[in-house]
Amino acid sequence: MNTLLWLPLLPLLGSLVPLFAARYSRNVCALLTAILPFISLLLVLEMTPDVLNGTNHYAFAEWIPQLGLNIAFRLDGLSLLFTILILGIGLLVILYARYYLSSNDSIGKFYAFLMLFMFSMLGVVLSDNLLQMWMFWELTSISSFLLISFWGHKSEARKGARMALTITGAGGLALLAGIIILGHVVDSYSLQVVLDSGDVIRSHSAYPVILVLVLLGAFTKSAQFPFHFWLPHAMAAPTPVSAYLHSATMVKAGIFLMARMHPVLADTDLWFLIVSLTGLTTLLLGAYTALFKHDLKGLLAYSTISHLGLITLLLGLDTRLSTVAALFHIINHATFKASLFMAAGIIDHETGSRDMRQLNGLWKYMPHTATLAMVAASSMAGVPLLNGFLSKEMFFTETLHQEALGSLSWMIPVLATMGAVFAVAYSTRFIHDVFFNGEPINLPKTPHEAPRYMRVPVEILVALCLLVGIFPGFIVGDLLYSASMAAINGPVPEYSLAIWHGFNYPLLMSFVATAGGLIIYYYRQPLFAFQSNFAEPDAKQIFDDIMQNIIKRATTLSNLLENGSLQRYNGLLIGLAVIMMAAPLMDLNSTLGRRPELPYTLIDVTAAFLLVVGALTTVICHRKRMLALITLSIVGFIVSLAFARFSAPDLALTQLSVEVVTIVLLMLALFFLPQRAQKQSNPRRIIRDLSISAVMGGLIGTICYAILTRPLTSISDFFIENSKNGGGGTNVVNVILVDFRGFDTLGEITVLGIAALGIYKLISRMGLFMPSSDLYGRPWSNDAHPMMLAVLSQSLLPIALLVSAYIFLRGHNMPGGGFIAGLITSVAIIQQYIAHGVDWMKHRVKIDYQILIGSGIGIAALTGVGSWFFDRPFLTSWFDYFYWPIVGKFELASAMVFDLGVYLTVIGATMLILANLGKLTTSERPIQKEGE
Repeated sequence: MNTLLWLPLLPLLGSLVPLFAARYSRNVCALLTAILPFISLLLVLEMTPDVLNGTNHYAFAEWIPQLGLNIAFRLDGLSLLFTILILGIGLLVILYARYYLSSNDSIGKFYAFLMLFMFSMLGVVLSDNLLQMWMFWELTSISSFLLISFWGHKSEARKGARMALTITGAGGLALLAGIIILGHVVDSYSLQVVLDSGDVIRSHSAYPVILVLVLLGAFTKSAQFPFHFWLPHAMAAPTPVSAYLHSATMVKAGIFLMARMHPVLADTDLWFLIVSLTGLTTLLLGAYTALFKHDLKGLLAYSTISHLGLITLLLGLDTRLSTVAALFHIINHATFKASLFMAAGIIDHETGSRDMRQLNGLWKYMPHTATLAMVAASSMAGVPLLNGFLSKEMFFTETLHQEALGSLSWMIPVLATMGAVFAVAYSTRFIHDVFFNGEPINLPKTPHEAPRYMRVPVEILVALCLLVGIFPGFIVGDLLYSASMAAINGPVPEYSLAIWHGFNYPLLMSFVATAGGLIIYYYRQPLFAFQSNFAEPDAKQIFDDIMQNIIKRATTLSNLLENGSLQRYNGLLIGLAVIMMAAPLMDLNSTLGRRPELPYTLIDVTAAFLLVVGALTTVICHRKRMLALITLSIVGFIVSLAFARFSAPDLALTQLSVEVVTIVLLMLALFFLPQRAQKQSNPRRIIRDLSISAVMGGLIGTICYAILTRPLTSISDFFIENSKNGGGGTNVVNVILVDFRGFDTLGEITVLGIAALGIYKLISRMGLFMPSSDLYGRPWSNDAHPMMLAVLSQSLLPIALLVSAYIFLRGHNMPGGGFIAGLITSVAIIQQYIAHGVDWMKHRVKIDYQILIGSGIGIAALTGVGSWFFDRPFLTSWFDYFYWPIVGKFELASAMVFDLGVYLTVIGATMLILANLGKLTTSERPIQKEGE
């Protein structure tokens, strides 16, 4: 298996580790959780020399090539940079969270969500297929929602998570639209093909649409104006989440997208106007707002928005080295901002407050933490000999070299300097107000240093700020060059990472920014008084109002269409179908085709007559429910015979099994329904309904007759020809289910399992009236489980299980298979419940049907994954023939393992519904447990 595939796969497997390790101590749980991402980091570092020397790593496996969707990964310089950030900072967050989370927090669940997010981010940056990248992109939104809402008992956490998911999810849909159009333009979703087609894309008429849609996805994810408001409210998450998602990973996903698509979409006036102006606006707005925030994480959140705007501005500039400067600041921002968030978390953890009006003089109580935080804040402000200073100098240099606004181009470096002035001001406020400025005021806890190892991640990140600031070329020079080459998709212009470039305009801009920031902070009181004249918009309230308005309008529209009448719904549906089908049928000159009709016998006529009589009796006698149920079963039985008559034994067996299960389900459901049916419709409605159904029946009959009397060429011939050679089985239906269309089957059993779990949850909350007598007041029999039925059902059980095993084993070559066998087993078990009752069964069948469903889906999925180990597409089956002396020649196929998953899922889903529905009439009634 390609080593590159393990990079995202190991964290995915790592998401399962903490769920099992949570039973041990917190140290053991953290250590075991860190093992797999650490191995992934080692694998990355092993491949790093190759990438730095210009040799990229690739992994490819076909999935759905017809749609251009393949499993494809690439490790080039740009993805290497982000992969190291994701894994490196992720490991530090694991250690930090061990000490930050309280004993009341589920550390296993937290680590599981964190690993899932790490997997998602690695998938985004390593994907070599745009559709695959979008799937991981959406998974980052879902996993970040789980992390932000980790403290679900807090209203602000739930609302912040919903806001983040709504904004980033909507942006993801826009991104998907852009990717689809982009794929149509270049006729491929391969990233390399897209990167090599930049001129074609930029000259295409759809370029503006593609650009806007892709940038919507990037801007929403990276909190660019006007979508920036979700990020501060996501700070309701635990601080380890903020340090990881909102400084180094999730918000950088949009930045990564712009860097990755830079060779394709950049170098146009439209790109410059949208990206640069959006970045500049975000830079200034975030920096100015950060100065007035009293919450430590609020200040850091808006400073993050500002720095993301800075990077976006650099990616939008039309200068030679703006992309290099943007990538350099990505590295620097990740280190100093992650360390600042962790320091803020330590302060909150050890003082009980994040309010800067209370947090004063902490240098006296927490000198170690204060030193680390002050160095990181100084890097954020751009103080010399720290990494933030170097990327700020490159930023100033690039703003001076751009000429996109013509005679107004001077405004960009001036406004960039203003943004840096506010950055110095809020960084100074962070240092002075928290660590100096008097004594603490009414803190919930007495301040003290955090545990030793809680500070280690901060120390490592701050050390990197110093090392990169003093030895930039040695520490990140090669990595930055490789990442720049990948982002530019061509040769990198010459640049220097020296810490001293002489006296020049960028140095003067830095001096002005530093002096101006200190002056603003010193005279902050008038500025604070001025700002207090403006009411701060409550983004959360505005967002909630918008969502409530949308819900209100949607409800109004739904009420217009849905009035609770099933007849009306069916009437509208059938009426629309009639209108859609009538016009094409009127153009059909004759319904009779060239295909000769099959001869029919007396048996066929009799079966058709019984089918019609059964259907009519069901409708006419619907008030007599038991009789209607019996006649309905006759209809199902005749349909099963019809399948057998027309050479479809698999369908016949399936229909027959489903019919038995359905009748049992309906009998259970009818027991709880009112015994007296509602008043019949008036004659006018009856005539209306008969008219609609007659017209619809006539149309469907006409269509069926027209299709059946015409020759049909379909894909069936392919399946028949390749069933034996390609799938190793002569039962074409089963081979289609477990091989040719195995992915469809996997999706279907997944849906079946989800539906069963949903029904079970609904049942557990039901409050049902259980009648004690029938319609005429006769009480139910005391002999609920007759001895004859009990003895007979026990005798039939081993026979039914033997038949089920036989049907299962022969399914690949003869009628049968896992689905039918599962239904037969389910019917056999249900028969025991009917004959003996729940109390008798609960001591003999101790099976958790929910686990059975999960095991079945898992086995089926792992069968598909197993093919990857042999460099085959997902769910590729294997078969061969063997010979045993007594048994003789026989066939083994991997599809049988997949079919076993289907078998277990069908049993689990069927029994979870029927057994628990039956338990509603007993003392074993399923009840939702507290907290589930």
